[in-house]
Amino acid sequence: MNEDSKPGIEPGLAEELEQEKARQAGAPAGPDAADTEAWLAKALQDTMAHPWTTAVGAVLLAVLVGSVMIAFTDEDVTAAAAYFFSRPGDTFAALGDAIGGAYSALFRGAVFNPRAEGFAAQIRPLTETFNYATPLVAAGIGIALAFRAGLLNIGGQGQMLMAAVCAGWVGFGVTGLPAGLHAALAVVAGMAGGAVWAGIAGVLKARTGAHEVIVTIMLNWIAFYLLAYLLATPGLLQAPGSANPKTPPTLPSAQLPPLLGERYSLHWGFVLALAAVVFAWWLLNRSSEGFQYRAVGSNPRAARVAGIDVGWSTVKVMLLSGALVGIAGASQVLGQVTTGFSGDIDAGVGFDALTVALLGGSSPWGVLAAGILFGAFKAGGTAMQASEGVPSDIVLVVQSLIVLFIAAPTLVRAIFRLPDPARRRRPPGRSRKAPKAAGSTVASKGAAA
Repeated sequence: MNEDSKPGIEPGLAEELEQEKARQAGAPAGPDAADTEAWLAKALQDTMAHPWTTAVGAVLLAVLVGSVMIAFTDEDVTAAAAYFFSRPGDTFAALGDAIGGAYSALFRGAVFNPRAEGFAAQIRPLTETFNYATPLVAAGIGIALAFRAGLLNIGGQGQMLMAAVCAGWVGFGVTGLPAGLHAALAVVAGMAGGAVWAGIAGVLKARTGAHEVIVTIMLNWIAFYLLAYLLATPGLLQAPGSANPKTPPTLPSAQLPPLLGERYSLHWGFVLALAAVVFAWWLLNRSSEGFQYRAVGSNPRAARVAGIDVGWSTVKVMLLSGALVGIAGASQVLGQVTTGFSGDIDAGVGFDALTVALLGGSSPWGVLAAGILFGAFKAGGTAMQASEGVPSDIVLVVQSLIVLFIAAPTLVRAIFRLPDPARRRRPPGRSRKAPKAAGSTVASKGAAA
């Protein structure tokens, strides 16, 4: 006879004893087991179907393809592959050394270098990653904001160049201001320059229906050649007494001060980028203005029926987008290149920011993570080439592959067997009703008759 079923033990106490044994065994008891199992299944389904999971899969696939390219470009792997069938172990060892050495060098150059002397020198790679990520995050936030409003802002390069022009002119042309005020004024000027340049596309979109992709691409070229003219003309942006297309150095009072001291290149522009992330998150998720932007991006016709001025919202979104991209341009001339800049001051950030916005899913926190990831690629790529002899172009290939896989989420989900988030899921606990048999249907009709 079971111990719990002995005479003298109440049924309620016996049930409690069974539940206590089940809890001690690590399994839920009673009807809670089915609810817990359904909750866990739903949580796993939601996690696997999240767009960030697809983004992580795209990064992993790009890294795997990059590993193949590293193996094919390594001389030791090529030499060992010549006698693979006689000594296959040498080939696998060479593959491990090539791929492992490359990505370990990437880690040492981007995150932490245990070979350096002292903790301050060991964490220097992480500060370099944040330094490279600063303009990527700021510009990516601006482009992501336009994406959330249904606008394709492809003019990050032009907006950064105009922001650099305005911030740089204030930085070396305005004198007599205290350090903090001068730097703040230069940053505001850069944001204004980016906002005006993006606002042109917003006004044309709202008033004439001109497609913002074409307009912003054309504005990129206009900004590029306009900057070239300003740099080549004495008395405008060209440094006095110099024939080179380069501006004068930024005054010390206008420079963004170092964030962690003179030993690191990280400056206060990184704080401005973080502030842009927080602002974008608050605007999109905690303000009525951001709700209108998202409504316009989801369905402009429904937003117009709801009383939202779609045209004015388009202009405001582009102004804000350009202002945030302008932070990237201002940080370049006030913190990164303070000895005078030339026509390549954007350093490709304007187009890399598109990738960052796509990889981050147009989410502020996702853009921050994607910007830091790409900053790590930029900081660690030099270490890969210097210590392991891996071509730095491999990093560019990996970044391009990330864009390729992000643009093909169906392929990523098929490779990793991820569920499709667009597929409608049945609520837990509700099962599909089984079709009635033909005989039972006829019988029920006969009984009703």
